[in-house]
Amino acid sequence: MQCFGFLKTMMFLFNLLIFLCGIALLAVGIWVSVDGPSFLKIFGPLSSSALQFVNVGYFLIAAGAVIFVLGFLGCYGAHAENKCALMMFFVILLVIFIAEVAAAVVALVYTTMAEDFLTLLIVPTIKNNYGSQKDFTQVWNSTMKGLNCCGFNNYTDFEGSPYFSENNNTFPAYCCTDNVYVNDTAKEPCTMQKAENSTVQGCFDQLLDDIRTNAVTVGGVAAGIAALELAAMIVSMYLYSNLK
Repeated sequence: MQCFGFLKTMMFLFNLLIFLCGIALLAVGIWVSVDGPSFLKIFGPLSSSALQFVNVGYFLIAAGAVIFVLGFLGCYGAHAENKCALMMFFVILLVIFIAEVAAAVVALVYTTMAEDFLTLLIVPTIKNNYGSQKDFTQVWNSTMKGLNCCGFNNYTDFEGSPYFSENNNTFPAYCCTDNVYVNDTAKEPCTMQKAENSTVQGCFDQLLDDIRTNAVTVGGVAAGIAALELAAMIVSMYLYSNLK
């Protein structure tokens, strides 16, 4: 019984933390969606393009809602010793765990397929919007600068884009390795010849290289999250099985 009481308390405290995190995510998501301008004033102009590009407000609301429900079921099930709540908690966490495993398998086994799919999706968008859509352009500039990369595959992704046409058939400065920057602006244009001789990778390849470089850290974090989820599922089933 002492073990049961200890696990019950730990289950309650763990899910209370999850519950509070869910409330925080929901609050931020609603804030971003309803009153974006005040949020952007705090986090700066870069966040404006990023938020509009990924609709992060809606993502935070969805993630917050799931975490909120999960935390509530865990807290209520442990505190009230409610078998139905514990079973629902287990099922939801199991679905999340299976989805994470499936995503990891797809990422490892079908990397090439994913690249082909993303190429069909992203490259035409770059050709149509880079240079004409301010927010989209800022997001890509931030990505290329941060990852030291060029385009999705390489510099050819920008051929035919509004930026390419409006700048005398030149490419973004990030596509040339020998550019010297002054206040984030290249001194010399990135011409076709310079881009061809450049060793800058596409952003997808660069992202994969960064993941491989930090594979131990990424794997450790993923393993830690999986271990916590498994532990929570085991404890919830233990409590469920020992309740009358």
